[in-house]
Amino acid sequence: MRSIFLFCIVVFTCTSLIGQRYNAFDANGKRHGKWQKKYENIEQLRYEGTFDHGKEIGQFKFYKPNSGTSPTAIKTFLKNNDTVRVKYFTQKGKVISQGQMIGKERVGKWVYYHKGSNKIMMTEQYTSGKLNGEQLTYFTNGQLTEKTLYVAGKREGKSFIFSDSGVVMKEFTYGNDKLQGLTKYFDTDGTLLIEGNYKRGRKDGLWKYYKDGKLSEQKIFPINKR
Repeated sequence: MRSIFLFCIVVFTCTSLIGQRYNAFDANGKRHGKWQKKYENIEQLRYEGTFDHGKEIGQFKFYKPNSGTSPTAIKTFLKNNDTVRVKYFTQKGKVISQGQMIGKERVGKWVYYHKGSNKIMMTEQYTSGKLNGEQLTYFTNGQLTEKTLYVAGKREGKSFIFSDSGVVMKEFTYGNDKLQGLTKYFDTDGTLLIEGNYKRGRKDGLWKYYKDGKLSEQKIFPINKR
């Protein structure tokens, strides 16, 4: 009987420990230790990770409904830093994008990948959740296809679009996120086709059109309608 009694105590104690393995609180009522949360009405994890007296630490894995066992996002929290490293994944486990966040705002460099590939599709720079710096877009062969400068979330200055062989095809000028200033269009050999100016997003003044490298037509904008 004594042996049976001791066995029951051991089983009860182990069961209690297993039950407390996830979703525990510290003495102040803050989440502490390993946590898991599921979606309502379905046996699917929503997230899992570890708290240190209410603060997330280490890796947190996030899942979408019916996504199976592969996380669609992983956030890595540092114990003494508010910056969080973030990766987003396809349901097949391929990285879609990665970067850093503080709270809900993106910061620093973010990288995006071509679908189903580890080749970079685009890089961006963020400050306090807004695009701030060069946005660079690439072909699958690694050649730059577009370069645009952002300042506080708005396009500013020169922007270029390239062919897959590196030739400039279009050159734009932006001011306060609108076309403002000189614009040029080129053919695949880099020969000038069209040039003119924009003012607050609309064609303005003299525009020139070229054929075989020679001026063939000129137009003045805005065109007066009678």
